[in-house]
Amino acid sequence: MIYVGCCGFSESQAKYFKDYKTIEIQQTFYKLIKENLAKKWREKAPKDFVFNLKVFQAITHPTRSPTWKRSGFSKTELDKLKDKVGYLRPTKENFKFWMEFLKIAEILEARVLVIQLPASFRDEEENWKDAEKFFETIERKDFILGVELRGWEEKSIRKFCRKFEVVDICDLMIRNPTYLSKKKIGYFRLHGSYEGKRINYKYKYSDKDLKSLKGKVRKIKAKECFVMFNNVYMRDDSKRFIRLLK
Repeated sequence: MIYVGCCGFSESQAKYFKDYKTIEIQQTFYKLIKENLAKKWREKAPKDFVFNLKVFQAITHPTRSPTWKRSGFSKTELDKLKDKVGYLRPTKENFKFWMEFLKIAEILEARVLVIQLPASFRDEEENWKDAEKFFETIERKDFILGVELRGWEEKSIRKFCRKFEVVDICDLMIRNPTYLSKKKIGYFRLHGSYEGKRINYKYKYSDKDLKSLKGKVRKIKAKECFVMFNNVYMRDDSKRFIRLLK
C-alpha cells in the first residue's frame, strides 16, 4: 500500500480529506494541540484516513533552537527547561511531554510518529546513551516510531534504527532507507532539492523526478509506504505523483 500526502494541510481541510488518504501533522511539533481540536480533526476525516504526527519539539530540540519561538512558552518557562529537553534526553520533563503527546496521537489514531532530530544531534556516545534510556522508558503503544537523522553516515543510521526499532525516515530522492522496522514501513519526506548541506524547499519536482520517485518506491520491499511532500509546491507535486501512480 502506498500512501501519498503532505506535511501539513496544503489546502482547506475539507478538500484535503477528499483529495488525500494521509497527512503528517506539523502543528504537534511546535506545540501540543488541544485534545478537543484533535477530536474534531478525527471526526471530520474519513474513517480510513491516516494521520501521522511530527513529535513535539521538546523531545528532540533543545530550548536554544529557534523553533521554540512558536511554542507559546514564556522566557521564564524556557529557562526552566534549559538542558532538560531535546536530544532524546531521558528526563522527567521529556517523559511528561511524551505522554502528553501520546494522548493526541491516540485521539487521532495516528500511524507513524515522526521524530525529527536536528543536525546538532550528532553520532556521539552521550547521545547514544540518552537515546537508549529514552527508548527503554517510553510507552510506544501500537504506534510506529520513525527517526530522521540528519548528517549521519548510513552505517550509523542503520545501527541506530535497528537498535531502537525505529523506521529510518529519509528523502528517497537522496538515498534509500537503511531499515524499515519489523513491520516493514517505509516513510519518506521529500523536501525539495539539496544544495550542499542546504535544502531548497522552493524546488518543484519535474516529471522526470516523479517518474524516478515512482520507480524507487516500487522497489522498496515494504508493506506500507508513506510518501510525504514537504516542499513549497507540495500540493501540486503530490497530486501529480498520485496521478502518476494510478
